[in-house]
Amino acid sequence: MKFAHDTWLIFRRQTQLLLRNPVWIFVGVFQPVMYLLLFAPLLKPALNAPTQAAAYKIFVPGLLVLLAIFGGLFQGFGLIAELRAGIIERSRVTPVSRLALLLGRSLRDVVSLLVQAVIITLLALLFDLRIFIGYLLLAYLMLALIALMTSAVSYGVALKVKSEDALAPLMNTVAQPVLLLSGILLPLTFAPGWLQGVAKWNPFSWAVDGVRALFAGDLSNAKVWQGLGIIAVLAVAGVVWAARQFARSVR
Repeated sequence: MKFAHDTWLIFRRQTQLLLRNPVWIFVGVFQPVMYLLLFAPLLKPALNAPTQAAAYKIFVPGLLVLLAIFGGLFQGFGLIAELRAGIIERSRVTPVSRLALLLGRSLRDVVSLLVQAVIITLLALLFDLRIFIGYLLLAYLMLALIALMTSAVSYGVALKVKSEDALAPLMNTVAQPVLLLSGILLPLTFAPGWLQGVAKWNPFSWAVDGVRALFAGDLSNAKVWQGLGIIAVLAVAGVVWAARQFARSVR
């Protein structure tokens, strides 16, 4: 009970800080909205999709995964600011669970991501995108796990490097190949065979395929459960590793 209470306290505090400056939600959703409005209409002829709605069923899932990945990977910058302000240092004298210090922040990031995902989905409905609500909720679960993993890893790395100058190029170096090898903007079925082989080692490629299958209404597709399983395992591993970094930093 104490752990759940501590996590709730950290989550509530971090959410209050976010709501005091909600511009970050707007900033996070602005670029995906631009892709949705200005790039997606070009995909119907490029993908030989029978309808514009079919093109959006391919593009929107990738866009949501993109939002989850990048939204989480760059959360560490805020933690570095807290380190510099001495907030993490003062946590040493509190009885708050060290794991709760991480989970409270990461769950705030998950909720923020889901709010943005709902906005993107509602906008896509205007372009005739249709999806069964149960499949959509399962897709949101996968997005939440991605956001949990990437934000936890970002916090852990931030505690390691303790510098924005080091964190920025490091996260960009990781994010670029992840983006290109995930088939986020365009399916990798159009890629050469060797590139598809390399992409199979990218866990986010499985997640993108799984979310696309859900948007297509194909719950029986093995990629749904494979992607969900892979991301769940990585999310647990990321949280455990990041929690250890918090425990070492706050002693």
